[in-house]
Amino acid sequence: MDNQAEFYQKLPKVELHAHLNGSVSSETIQKLLSRKPHLNIKHSMTAIGKGQRRTLDECFEVFKVIHKLVDTEEDILMVATDVIREFAADGVKYLELRSTPREEKETRLTKANYVETVIKAIQQCKEEDLDIDVRFLIAIDRRNGTDVAMETVKLAEQYMLSSEGLVVGLDLSGDPTVGHGKDLLPALQRAKNCGLKLSLHLSEVPSQLEETDLLLHLPPDRIGHGTFLHPEVGGSQSLVDKVVKNNIPLELCLTSNVKGQTVASYADHHFKYWYQLGHPTVICTDDKGVFCTDLSHEYQVAASTFGLSHEDMWRISNQAIDCIFATEAVKQQLKQKWNDLHPQVLT
Repeated sequence: MDNQAEFYQKLPKVELHAHLNGSVSSETIQKLLSRKPHLNIKHSMTAIGKGQRRTLDECFEVFKVIHKLVDTEEDILMVATDVIREFAADGVKYLELRSTPREEKETRLTKANYVETVIKAIQQCKEEDLDIDVRFLIAIDRRNGTDVAMETVKLAEQYMLSSEGLVVGLDLSGDPTVGHGKDLLPALQRAKNCGLKLSLHLSEVPSQLEETDLLLHLPPDRIGHGTFLHPEVGGSQSLVDKVVKNNIPLELCLTSNVKGQTVASYADHHFKYWYQLGHPTVICTDDKGVFCTDLSHEYQVAASTFGLSHEDMWRISNQAIDCIFATEAVKQQLKQKWNDLHPQVLT
């Protein structure tokens, strides 16, 4: 490992935009494939390798393949514990996983079982004494419509109250070209009213100006991607003003956007726009398994692309603590941990 890679691995990091099923590593995929040979799924169907790109539609096809492999409680438990261990090994000290509760008739998996199994994985990893604090965002898939969205909010509400602080919020994701955010407003408003934090995928594709404007009125607690918010890429100054006025942090996923072809190259990534504004931006992976990356690599890419120093990257990592959905007490503990690690990492 070269010195740069070593520095970014040692750097304590916060990961706030990690879809559980998209984060499954090739090692775990191999274990799933050997459990289910009858599916005839090839390894290459579950990841987008170095130098490869896919359209957004094709990326969603990859997720469908992974869902076929992960359809029992046993699968979910293995996948979630593996993902948490891998983030911990990469120097991530605080992780918010997100996933849409699914039911599978054939394996009798229910949405409640799904959520409980992810929570169980988090608790098991805690018992292993891994140096990582993990929380869970329950996701609404926009493709599933208004009734399912409301049902998901009620589920999230229930587990927010019964999971001892592990379920902290709600994610809105899924194919951005399907449906309209206005139909989901009642569910999102209810979530906000009951104390769930909101992370919404916004402006992932260029055609979402009106929807973004509408959803910014909530306002969300964080924005996923926000690729087409600013005027230089077809967004608008008024959208930027709303984001800045409400100080809404952005979760930015560089490799994901380049491989998913919503951004032409790393140099064109909107990280630069928001960083130069001094706006809170958190570097994230999105789907470390599908896009063959990890958070250390994402930090290293941002630094080398935009000419940022180790001190700059430390600051970005440290400021990400302010954007987490856990309590103030947890934020203070993390800040203390960063202070303790500072002399070892930045020598």
